[in-house]
Amino acid sequence: MDNFTVKPQIYFGAGSLEYLSTLKFKKAFVVTDPFMVKSGTINKVTSMLEKGGIPYEVFSDIVPDPPIELVAQGIKAMDKCNPDVMITLGGGSAIDASKAIRKFRTMVKKGLEPNSEVIDTAFIAIPTTSGTGSEVTSFSVITDRVANVKYPLVDESMLPDAAILDADLVKSVPAGITADTGIDVLTHAIEAYVSTKATDYTDALAEKAIKTVFEYLPKAYKEGSDEEARQKMHNASCIAGLAFTNASLGVNHSMAHILGGKFHIPHGKANAILLPYVIEYNAQLKATYTKEYTKAAERYAEIARFLGLTTSQNVKDGVKALIAGVKNLTKHLRIPCNIKEAGIDQKEFNSLVKEMSEVALKDGCTPTNPRVPTAQELEDLFIKVYNGK
Repeated sequence: MDNFTVKPQIYFGAGSLEYLSTLKFKKAFVVTDPFMVKSGTINKVTSMLEKGGIPYEVFSDIVPDPPIELVAQGIKAMDKCNPDVMITLGGGSAIDASKAIRKFRTMVKKGLEPNSEVIDTAFIAIPTTSGTGSEVTSFSVITDRVANVKYPLVDESMLPDAAILDADLVKSVPAGITADTGIDVLTHAIEAYVSTKATDYTDALAEKAIKTVFEYLPKAYKEGSDEEARQKMHNASCIAGLAFTNASLGVNHSMAHILGGKFHIPHGKANAILLPYVIEYNAQLKATYTKEYTKAAERYAEIARFLGLTTSQNVKDGVKALIAGVKNLTKHLRIPCNIKEAGIDQKEFNSLVKEMSEVALKDGCTPTNPRVPTAQELEDLFIKVYNGK
């Protein structure tokens, strides 16, 4: 039996932040990062809370790749605030950290008060980048700085209750970040489409997200003030999130998690570098002519056809067209085409590649990959992606 979770309530488009002024809560715990405070962006949220007469406290210590220590710090701050709603403004790091803070705070309270009913604090997520889809997913990625490992956490209780998608919040995002986060959206959607847990429901969402990225990401990258392109990419990020929170992901993300953890490559960029090679690996195309193809290859060919990258009904042609299409897109966005181009030292990479492969194999995204990998296959794939051949 399959299932499809529909959550949270989504408010989108111009003026959607107004929703905050209609809330009926006693106190809000607002989570964000220092830049949102320094730039004044946080005022767009707090002014709405003030309009609605809701007192609040701001926790603005979020950092990229949020570590375990930050989660503990956030739990203490939230305990001191004692809110009945958490509102998070920021990118994937802020929303992921908030999920972990809220989840583990509830777990601790249940442990300390086993005989009383502990209710999760309401949770509203407001993304300021168009990439992670974290506002609608049950996923959170937390970093262990000692081991240099990113741990993906998955639990439906981490899903926000509401998400607000306002393109005004992403107009000033730099082109480089727009590119990285935009390809993250594409990777989410493609991995969901070929996942072993893909369904008709997730397919519809993944297909829409893929089409939207190919059409609007180049526009948002070229002209950040293009309101239509920004809103479309914001929507695509959310739509892809809805797809992969139900279908899960694959080894592209498994490898990106550890690659980013070890070498501090931005998550979206790591995904972008890996994507063409992972498509090729999963498709398992044979050098000689055959009429038999893997299901993954057939799915990749479907993507190429609905994107208009090929009119051929031949699966092999379709897979190659998709790989070429992804490479052309990342080249246009000035994303490195291999790990070496990203500035990673080969000696250091070689010393860690075996460990990275073993960690990627155990990653929570690996079980739903369409091809069951071995640690050796992932090591070979990492080496191939490093050199770009």
